[in-house]
Amino acid sequence: MSGHSKWHNIRVKKEAEDAKRSKIFSKLARMITIAAREGGNPETNPKLRTAIEQAKNFNMPSENIEKAIKRGTGELKGGALEEFLFEAYGPENSAILIEGITDNMKRALTEIKQVLTESNAKLAESGSVKWMFTQKGVIIVDILKQDEKYKNKENIELEVIECGADDIDYAEENVLSVYTKTEDLNKVKNCLEGKGIKIESASLDWIPNTTIEISDKAKEALKNLFEKLDNLDDVQELYCNVNL
Repeated sequence: MSGHSKWHNIRVKKEAEDAKRSKIFSKLARMITIAAREGGNPETNPKLRTAIEQAKNFNMPSENIEKAIKRGTGELKGGALEEFLFEAYGPENSAILIEGITDNMKRALTEIKQVLTESNAKLAESGSVKWMFTQKGVIIVDILKQDEKYKNKENIELEVIECGADDIDYAEENVLSVYTKTEDLNKVKNCLEGKGIKIESASLDWIPNTTIEISDKAKEALKNLFEKLDNLDDVQELYCNVNL
């Protein structure tokens, strides 16, 4: 599979400067709180376990993680959080999905609309863009960080297939993307870890069914749009059907 065109948000910004760290922690805390609604024990709640692992990758303090969990379970009071998925059209009719968590849907929608308008993009009607994507489990594996056995691509690919992955591709030369059905994400992840394979991240992402080509000028405009959307507190993830 090719064309997993995701604007990596919090997962790939480990080198973010201190000025952005509090914003990243805020986004991670919301993710943990939402996940904890399904149970506060990461051993029995895979969604929460994944969210906590991502937070730890960013060195988020344990105290912050615990507070976020307690907000989700109701042990601590906090503003009601809602998840959203907005659809939009970007430069040269590129398709965009905007995923997020907010405590004020009206504010989130207003801010997103403003950024889109300023960038000559616009919100799309519900369902007019989402059909171009399929939600899948995505596991990222950095081959250079593996033990010697799994630095051999053939070896690691065989193990991935044996663990039940649907498909694989290389986002970069030594970065393997493993695709699963949504319901199989944690099963495949646990299988890989059980074999000693180190995992960078595991998440449910929206994968474009097909990708389109746009001009270099439009790509630059799309990247600028994503930077602006990424700076909004309520936005968690951004997806598009363009290879950036």
